[in-house]
Amino acid sequence: MSVTPAATPLVPEVDQLLQRLGVPRAAYTGGTLAARSPITGEVLAQVPQQSAADATAAIGRAHAAFLAWRNVPAPRRGELVRLLGEELRAAKADLGLLVTIEAGKIPSEGLGEVQEMIDICDFAVGLSRQLYGLTIATERPGHRMMETWHPLGVCGVISAFNFPVAVWSWNAALALVCGDSVVWKPSEKTPLTALATHAIAQRAIARFGSDAPEGLLELIVGQRDIGEVLVDDARVPVLSATGSTAMGRAVGPRLAARFARGILELGGNNAAIVAPTADLNLALRGIAFAAMGTAGQRCTTLRRLFVHESIYDQLVPQLAKVYANVQVGDPRTPGTLVGPLIDRMAFDGMQKALEQSRALGATVHGGGRVEGVGGADAYYVRPALVELQKHEGPALHETFAPILYVVRYSTLDEAIAMNNAVGAGLSSSIFTLNVREAEQFMSAAGSDCGIANVNIGPSGAEIGGAFGGEKETGGGREAGSDSWKAYMRRATNTINYSTALPLAQGVTFDV
Repeated sequence: MSVTPAATPLVPEVDQLLQRLGVPRAAYTGGTLAARSPITGEVLAQVPQQSAADATAAIGRAHAAFLAWRNVPAPRRGELVRLLGEELRAAKADLGLLVTIEAGKIPSEGLGEVQEMIDICDFAVGLSRQLYGLTIATERPGHRMMETWHPLGVCGVISAFNFPVAVWSWNAALALVCGDSVVWKPSEKTPLTALATHAIAQRAIARFGSDAPEGLLELIVGQRDIGEVLVDDARVPVLSATGSTAMGRAVGPRLAARFARGILELGGNNAAIVAPTADLNLALRGIAFAAMGTAGQRCTTLRRLFVHESIYDQLVPQLAKVYANVQVGDPRTPGTLVGPLIDRMAFDGMQKALEQSRALGATVHGGGRVEGVGGADAYYVRPALVELQKHEGPALHETFAPILYVVRYSTLDEAIAMNNAVGAGLSSSIFTLNVREAEQFMSAAGSDCGIANVNIGPSGAEIGGAFGGEKETGGGREAGSDSWKAYMRRATNTINYSTALPLAQGVTFDV
């Protein structure tokens, strides 16, 4: 078992980081929101919070900005996103480190999150010249029918702590090229990375010039009440909200009540199947990252593992050994792969799930608190490997912590049924060298998730593919593919260039 030592105080380092990133000290001092680092549990800054009235005013500015921005040609809008990508490249090291400090990610994951922001900017720049409509065959002679896409309005973004900046970029980059303005409410657990990202974006806007109206990108920091303003304001026609399924159950009906669009990225109780023909070395590595990366705090984290009975006794002991030896500690220490949980609530939720598992007779490897790292308010745990006799109990519900439930299976149909037997439907995978098994898993009769992978884990999506899931995951899609359509409205146009007036379906109406 390997554990890294306690961290040194972070406040001076964070102040220097924020200054280099261009954040005014007034934005993170003298306020009432304590920004903490899960690495040590210490308070890094006191961030001023906005009120519901401030949020309403921000939406007003963003709406006014939209009315001007929608008239800027899309390729020109793409230039702003190109500049944003440049600014992110210049700030990558500092912003990545700030993500590590505020969210507890290991450095490669912190930097990887910023790279994801850069990647979506590159994607969106190309998209700015590809907002294609269709020419549609019409039954009426002398007519042309087509569809066009127009900017929608203010895009609200409510993001979670585990990807404190990438989720904003998925939405903002696409919304900007589509002609929308953006109002962002970050998690109250990670306000500093949001302040830094906003400062970076403002530098891009300054370079872009007067075509970018004031209020184009707004940031509101605060509690649930200001998020509710975004949910309920009629001037916000599309809202992207990332969080728990419980949050989605509260947000969804309120959006529906005013006929707004919801891009809901909610819970994920993700599974992987290890088939008899699997490359076990490959599977072992894929499982380890998917289950333990980000201390189990990704929405795509692997939480359930179904291992064929013929290879169970070969794979699971190897996996238990990896779990016992993975280095847990200060994420900035070389060799550390598992950093801290975000806070006490996450730790308590993990321990409750493990207690429920033991009550079912499960064999639990790891899961205890790691002492001697950080302070009393820092929560480091050993990842837990839980061998269940049946697919039941806490395995059926998402616990946002590094717990992997392992269950034997006999047939692929049985494994697929267990994969689908939970409320969430985000991500899934199968490890197999059998093409029939792989194709069945990805077929209509296979995984019911929005993401279905073969010979990689369920975690670690690229921006080129639309990200999101089904069922209690919300059904929303962000990044990649045709997700841009969520930020625009479609108009079907019919143009008569003849001197006649034929009606569709052979209807006659002569006057």
